[in-house]
Amino acid sequence: MGNLFSGWHIVILLLVVLLLFGAPKLPGLAKSLGESMRIFRREVKQMNEDDAKSAETSGKDDSQGKPES
Repeated sequence: MGNLFSGWHIVILLLVVLLLFGAPKLPGLAKSLGESMRIFRREVKQMNEDDAKSAETSGKDDSQGKPES
């Protein structure tokens, strides 16, 4: 089960997609898919940066928030 798709599976899948959507629509679909992936990556990167900033800030707040004995 290590190799789920072989070369022929991918070729057949591409032919089915071509038949379903038609050749003229494929560039538009590829463009919108690329834009969606770009937006997704940007949002993930921003979330990771926000998490790093909040972890850095919370680390500083923990040391300041403790009363001294």
